[in-house]
Amino acid sequence: MRAAAGLAIAVAGALLAGCGASQDTGAPIRRVDTARPSFSEPTVIDNPLFPVSPGGQTLQLGTEEGEPLRVEVTTLPRTRTITWDGRRIDAVVSQYVAYRSGRVVEVALDYYAQDDDGGVWYLGEDVDNYERGVVADHEGSWLAGRDGPGGLIMPAQPRPGDVFRPENIPDLVFEEVTIQDAAVTVDGPRGLVDGAVATEEHLMDGTVEHKVFAPGYGEFRAETSDELVQVAVAVPADAAAGAVPAVLTQLAGGAARVYDDAGAGLAVGASVDAMTSAWRDRPDDTAPPALAAALDDALGRLSGAGDPTAVRQAAVDTATAVLDLTLPYRPPAEVDGARLDLVARQLAIDTETGDVAGQRSDAVAIAALRDRGAATR
Repeated sequence: MRAAAGLAIAVAGALLAGCGASQDTGAPIRRVDTARPSFSEPTVIDNPLFPVSPGGQTLQLGTEEGEPLRVEVTTLPRTRTITWDGRRIDAVVSQYVAYRSGRVVEVALDYYAQDDDGGVWYLGEDVDNYERGVVADHEGSWLAGRDGPGGLIMPAQPRPGDVFRPENIPDLVFEEVTIQDAAVTVDGPRGLVDGAVATEEHLMDGTVEHKVFAPGYGEFRAETSDELVQVAVAVPADAAAGAVPAVLTQLAGGAARVYDDAGAGLAVGASVDAMTSAWRDRPDDTAPPALAAALDDALGRLSGAGDPTAVRQAAVDTATAVLDLTLPYRPPAEVDGARLDLVARQLAIDTETGDVAGQRSDAVAIAALRDRGAATR
């Protein structure tokens, strides 16, 4: 996102010049982010298409350049005061953590505020980009007031043809978004979700990204030429009443037992078979589809693993998939506490195999979990 500003200007000009209508919808193109926003209660962000809920957490799954991509987005229990345009604005802090093939590639803190009309504004982000477990750069970092203006990231009532710039700082960051459709239906983790919004986003480096924002979820799907990621589960949107299903408790215990037994050189075949049968014969099939598919895949790898190290790695992956399925039933901080235990097991594997980059990535993951208030036992 550090391409030349000239490209950004050219992109913006192309979007706003000419016939003045969206080529996809025929709707008139109009900038909706030029008025000065007022912020009376900026930390109450209840815009249905971009909710930032206290205690909220979203898990997105997908691929990037052919590798598995996992994104965890968590609202942190703190705010940050940002001075922009002569005003001190309290912003909600959201933590973004991206894993590629199981290793941390980005940790960012994003700052959001809602204006008095219900529009959500993006007031900056602090970004750490990682390579082999070490900070490579901070590309994409910016802050409203210090570097330039804040940007509208979701209007209160988006309409086809609406244009706005969540990021708009020359030589640093630029994004221009056009609403293409405001009546989309998406297949959510718990069923169909109406009233979603489809957008086209042009970035400073020339990338074109298509996104869908869904009520109760916010950013639901994002797609570029080499990346596709979509919400697998989110709370509070997918919160479920009652206790964690018994089959998930059984699978979590089985994965822990397989991990320990494989490390001790014991046979694990019977335990793996029991886990596979329990999941296959579960009494209901209400699990979010993407999470169910992830567990199917992990159990398949566990069944096919040969040497003890491969078995232990597959057991950690299986336990992670099981834990994700418990998120609708448990507070995110409690789930994150259990994730800390799994990262500790991953760290043990990486230490035994001499994977230094993996060990560093594990340390970053632990720090991120602790920053968002992971409950420890």
